[in-house]
Amino acid sequence: MMSDKEKNQVEDRTRRTFLRNSGFALGGIVIGGTVGSLLGTTDTKNESNVNTESGAPVANPNVALMFFYPEEYETTMAAAERIFPKNDLGPGAMELNAGIYIDHQLASQWGVNARDYTDGPFYKPEPTQGEQIKVLRKDLFRLGLKGLDNYSNENYQTNFADLEAAEQDEVLTAFEKGEGPSLSGVSTSDFFKLLRQLTIEGIYADPLYGGNKEMLGWQMRKYPGTYMSYVKEIKSDEFVELDQQSLHSHMGHS
Repeated sequence: MMSDKEKNQVEDRTRRTFLRNSGFALGGIVIGGTVGSLLGTTDTKNESNVNTESGAPVANPNVALMFFYPEEYETTMAAAERIFPKNDLGPGAMELNAGIYIDHQLASQWGVNARDYTDGPFYKPEPTQGEQIKVLRKDLFRLGLKGLDNYSNENYQTNFADLEAAEQDEVLTAFEKGEGPSLSGVSTSDFFKLLRQLTIEGIYADPLYGGNKEMLGWQMRKYPGTYMSYVKEIKSDEFVELDQQSLHSHMGHS
């Protein structure tokens, strides 16, 4: 007979296997109702969607919301798309999953200013010191999204995500200039700077962080990505164009 300790160990392994294979261990909200995407039923470049041991689909954190409510995510995607819109050169922020990148950053320790010194005295910062704002990044972003909707409803009688592209540009331009409602004492321009920064990061950061879907952001720039060495290419007398490679390429899938 098995001892109580052995029984508990078996039950614990079974529970962990179930959670891993079902995806229930993953925090966040499935976006767009695409449960199949969460479980990895569609292939993505340089990603493994199947557990090699059990053959079961595994959870893909890149399609789960960890910070935004669905309506906040919709507003974020609409705003990011106007900052980096789709055109003849390639996809826009929405298609590149910049919204997912932003969501994951705000849900992280970075979102709560974990490594920032935020206690006084707060003197006027020098240009090299950046903005000294007494508000968490995640709170500033959430206030900014609400401000976008409030400003849009006041001037266009509808939420920001429902505006025409030209109207969205007008709202974002106003925020960039610091116009519009005060965000609990913080300027709308501070929110716009954060929005723009995160959007650009979401387009060009390594796909491991949720954005730059299928390295399409890099492809538009012909940036090769995270190769371990370029010694051979540097020695070449001709320009060498490399296929994109992400951090996933250096990680074994299990």
